[in-house]
Amino acid sequence: MHRPSRPAGLAALALVTAGLTTSLTGRAGADPPPAWRVGMVTALTGPSQALGTRMRRGVEAYFGLANRRGGVNGRALELVARDDGYEPGKTGPAMRALIDDEHVFAMLGNVGTPTAVVAVPIANEKHVPLFAAYTGANVLRKTPPDRYVINYRASYAEETAEMVRGLIEELGVAPSEIGFFTQNDAYGDAGWTGGVAALERHGYRDAALALHGRYPRNTLDVEDGLSRLLDPRHRVRAVIMVGASKPCARFIRLARHYGLDAIFINVSFVVGEALAGELGSDGEGVVVTQVVPPPEGDTPAAREFQDAVPADQRDYVSFEGFLAARAFVTTLGRTGPDATPDRLVSALESGAPFDLGLGSRHVLSPTEHQFSHRVWSTVIRGGQLVPLGSWRTLGGRP
Repeated sequence: MHRPSRPAGLAALALVTAGLTTSLTGRAGADPPPAWRVGMVTALTGPSQALGTRMRRGVEAYFGLANRRGGVNGRALELVARDDGYEPGKTGPAMRALIDDEHVFAMLGNVGTPTAVVAVPIANEKHVPLFAAYTGANVLRKTPPDRYVINYRASYAEETAEMVRGLIEELGVAPSEIGFFTQNDAYGDAGWTGGVAALERHGYRDAALALHGRYPRNTLDVEDGLSRLLDPRHRVRAVIMVGASKPCARFIRLARHYGLDAIFINVSFVVGEALAGELGSDGEGVVVTQVVPPPEGDTPAAREFQDAVPADQRDYVSFEGFLAARAFVTTLGRTGPDATPDRLVSALESGAPFDLGLGSRHVLSPTEHQFSHRVWSTVIRGGQLVPLGSWRTLGGRP
């Protein structure tokens, strides 16, 4: 009897699935071993969904690459993501459901500081690693570090320190001419605290009195914060911004409209590509610090990322997700097929160096739970994010 042929796409999918099953079991037809189930609680809806969806995209891209190579110790990787809308009240129930009901091995790539304030104690209570959260807040960077909290990225303190260094040492801005615009929560507090500490290290004793405007999380209510930086008694030449893309874009547009002639500098959480899209022509010269190198670079990790992710979906956030997943998979691969969360942490703390394809080694220990401390600066030129070669290109010294 003649049987209708399957569509080419389905046939190809069947071959890939069969190949993956064979590679994970060693013989065709056998049940594959259980997958490594990894959880993520992130913003998949709401004003900050660009962060969550891009971070998930990067993690899934690397998991797909790892699975095509046979998984980790013979087991496939599976990401189980839940949406909290960047609202801490939804983070706790989602975390507990993933751990208690979905039995995830670890949490990877959660987004946000106010949500991390909820997630960290749950991870510690449940002895489940909270790996590479997309936040630079100090709540995840205690001394000594929490055993189950592992960071990939540089901290907000390190990002704002680079901003202050570039402004003062390269551009010649006086510390008293630097203001702040921050989200009114733990995320904004983290950036503000780091920026003030950096100013104090540059000898500015009154750093805590710097002009400081704020706005409520998940809103566009930036007018009150802007009014504080328009104080005619003070000259503001630069504004360090710790917020999300839409409110920061609205702030910059209004600030330019009302004549605030300043350099606007954003931490990585803002999503530089989204900010550039929101601002259009108003984005020219706006700076965004990054915690990963350019995704279109020529490192082995960047080339893998380019092969795994279509060109129109590549950005700094998804590259961070990709690198975070690579760090997690590399660590998991050192623990054996019967790994436990505690064995994972012990493997990470062993002092054995990690090579993540970035041209440098990363060494962690019981007192060092952060893979990277580097910060890269970018600037919006012609609607695109490009590397900022020198802060001096933003303007001449006074």
